[in-house]
Amino acid sequence: MTRFNPTRPALSRERILSEALALIESDGLDAFSTRRLAQRLGCEAMSLYHHHPSKAHLLDSLVDQVLGAMPLPDPSQRPADRLRQLAATWRHMARRHPRFYLWLALHRWNSATGVRFLGAVLGCFADAGLSREQSARAFRVVGYYLLGATLDETGGYAQGPSSLNPIPLDVLQREHPLVAQAGEFFVPEQFDRTFELGFEVLLRGLGLDSGTSPD
Repeated sequence: MTRFNPTRPALSRERILSEALALIESDGLDAFSTRRLAQRLGCEAMSLYHHHPSKAHLLDSLVDQVLGAMPLPDPSQRPADRLRQLAATWRHMARRHPRFYLWLALHRWNSATGVRFLGAVLGCFADAGLSREQSARAFRVVGYYLLGATLDETGGYAQGPSSLNPIPLDVLQREHPLVAQAGEFFVPEQFDRTFELGFEVLLRGLGLDSGTSPD
């Protein structure tokens, strides 16, 4: 049984969410449980259910908290600039919470907080003069790029499993020079420049930074 500690801060919804996020980032989603969270908070697991009826409700609240903490751009700015700001803010959030991001990125944002965020993004396309269909498709295209990039940056190829018998560096350089040379630009220090290159290509291709819209 967890002993009551009078020096601990009072249990609150905000403290539960803060500690839950910290626990996920420390140990990962697979190891996360309300029991372990209660131990971290110094309370009984049942105490958490007064604030969040289940683990699923708790994760939902974390999604809302992380999304709700992201600043939305000024709607008076140019649509392309708003999208650049949203993309930068999103990537910063993903890097700050890489382990929880694996859950958030594939979660349906259909709560009030999530829908408000989606509306802000879709508004960029509508304000750029795209039709309803163009806006929806442009939203998906940008989403494909942004989610793919951030999932790769936070836990993708560079951090994935490697072959048990990798090609020695000298052999790679001699027999596959293009692969060896490209590796210089695959490191995390190059993520920003690569992302920005692709994002600008997307904006131009969608007609969002040239005054034209796609067919």
